[in-house]
Amino acid sequence: MIVVDSHCHTSPYWFEPVESLLHQMDRNDVERAVLIQYNGQTDNEYQFECVRRYPGRFASVVIVDSAKPAAVDDLARLAERGARGVRLAPGARSPGEDPLAIWRKASELGLAVSCGGTSAELASDEFAALVGTLPSLPIVLEHLGSINQPDGEGAPYELRRKVLALARHSNVYIKVHGVGEIASRPYPFVQPFPFAGRVPPLLELAFEAFGPERMMWGSDFPPVSSREGYRNALRWTMDQFAGKSEADRALIFGGTALRAFRLG
Repeated sequence: MIVVDSHCHTSPYWFEPVESLLHQMDRNDVERAVLIQYNGQTDNEYQFECVRRYPGRFASVVIVDSAKPAAVDDLARLAERGARGVRLAPGARSPGEDPLAIWRKASELGLAVSCGGTSAELASDEFAALVGTLPSLPIVLEHLGSINQPDGEGAPYELRRKVLALARHSNVYIKVHGVGEIASRPYPFVQPFPFAGRVPPLLELAFEAFGPERMMWGSDFPPVSSREGYRNALRWTMDQFAGKSEADRALIFGGTALRAFRLG
């Protein structure tokens, strides 16, 4: 099985430099990773540097300032340099006559969109309309369709189910991350698996909606280090899919990301 980390961040100025990520990847047999630019940063040079310095290990998903008139041209230049995707918020809109210009440009360039927001934003009718307008654009929902920490929503998970219903669009994918992102850390702390009996059924609901062909694992490194840590985010999530076929697991933990981000 080729393991691909579809969601990690790196920077010498915020979070961790790429060598810290490589250490975690190598000790956990993660072959490739998709570098997702962190919110608020439109200087993508360090990510391109990582791709150059470590050929075959990384791909870059960039951020552009979608509110700028030149954003579509900026994205085209970044795609020419090898960007595999662009990170956009659900409400990202372009100035001028076409508010979806940046989304359409991503589709034209053959890029995937890594899209992160709250469940409410992703479950909105406005976002559903956007998705339906761009059927050829791969849109990858981050953090199981919510945020990178337990959001407090309980059964029957009405908002999250509405997000998962976007699976009716064949161009929509979803990222699954560590169990610590959907299950709160217990007090007192229980070992060796602190989430025993506490994991909400969101992974199974996502599997039922999207199937393995449109699910991908991502560590959320380095924020995951403040939860269960990189290794556990991979191994414990693999354990949650232990009952699935090897072919299904190979897609979730590598194959889907390779295809969606055109990693070859």
